[in-house]
Amino acid sequence: MPTTPYQRKEARTLLERLSEPPRFLIFVAGPRQVGKTTLVHDALTQYDPRRYHFVPVDQPDEIRLPGFVSAGSVTYDQDSGPRNTAWLVSKWQRARTAARESTNGHILVLDEIQKIPRWSEAVKGLWDADRAEGLKLHVVLLGSSPLLMQKGMSESLTGRYELIRVTHWSFLEMHEAFEFDLEDYIYFGGYPGSAVYIRDEPRWHNYVCDGLIEPSIEKDILMMTRVDKPALLKQLFHLGCSYSGQILSYDKMLGQLQDAGNTVTLARYLDMLGNAGLICGLQKYAGQQHRRRASSPKFNVLNNALMSAGSGYTKAEAKADRSYWGRLVESSVGAHLYNTGHPDCRLHYWRESSREVDFVIERGKKLTAIEVKSGPASGHVSGLDVFEKNFGKCRKLLVGEGGIPIAEFLSYPAEYWL
Repeated sequence: MPTTPYQRKEARTLLERLSEPPRFLIFVAGPRQVGKTTLVHDALTQYDPRRYHFVPVDQPDEIRLPGFVSAGSVTYDQDSGPRNTAWLVSKWQRARTAARESTNGHILVLDEIQKIPRWSEAVKGLWDADRAEGLKLHVVLLGSSPLLMQKGMSESLTGRYELIRVTHWSFLEMHEAFEFDLEDYIYFGGYPGSAVYIRDEPRWHNYVCDGLIEPSIEKDILMMTRVDKPALLKQLFHLGCSYSGQILSYDKMLGQLQDAGNTVTLARYLDMLGNAGLICGLQKYAGQQHRRRASSPKFNVLNNALMSAGSGYTKAEAKADRSYWGRLVESSVGAHLYNTGHPDCRLHYWRESSREVDFVIERGKKLTAIEVKSGPASGHVSGLDVFEKNFGKCRKLLVGEGGIPIAEFLSYPAEYWL
């Protein structure tokens, strides 16, 4: 466990935004249990409690995570009553009053904002009125990525916000904050709240399954989004975790899932799971966009804890199964590329006959083909050469045995490797 306090770079970004005049709403968005509430706490402890209102729409799910900078406790502004737009307006009015009475301005933080019905329309009206008045009131909104992005941000609030993305923790962050070694990260993944349990694996498994996976699906997807077949969505999640690092056609999925409906439903549910920061289905790289959409997806968990927790393997057993460990290594690379590259970089895979490239990073005209090797290198690497022959000059990388060490590769964001 960490011996020195740790602060993620997003907390410093938030402090920089709060030091500027309020020009935009500040959204802090990301998957469940990656430390959104904690990093906002850390930013607020730099201020006198009279300078802010921290309002949890619902009781926060995230506990204080060990190893974070914290100068003191954060004062909560909470009371009873239905969480509706009238309640939101009343909280906003209190913050406005404080802002008008202070020469330094004020900060209003609303945690789990998506749980207020029609929140985006109310926020739009209140924010526009504040800007017309020139009020020194910063507004910070927290919530899960899919709900903020799909229910308000891109519609009612276009041009009114700045987004601070909080992603799953990288290998470098887990190493610095919790002293994870590479094998710890490959197996246990990057959930900071679970770090204290990794030496008690049954407890760790229970924490990930009951405290992370279930709430992510139940609260962040099923309670907030229309899902006609919730059992199917859960089945798809578990299937994707078990096949992480592998390509699976929709037809094969239909054969393994009960009441699967059709491929359109599966594709939609896979998008939901990706938006929630759980698992994604990578598309095959192709020169024509419509051919990418028609491809079979390659599953990749976005945090390796999701794959390990449901595997039935202990860490020692996972390492002993070289094939399974290889998929864990590949999944950790895919998750890292997705989490550090999205949305600026597109991530794909490529396969033609027996030739395959594990990951393809694309940004504009820049292209990088990546092959991951967890064991001795083989002739399979020639897939990189075939890819370049088909699509033109690109950067080719071998990651793992005989190439860039896994730990080194995971220490730099996706953009670095373009």
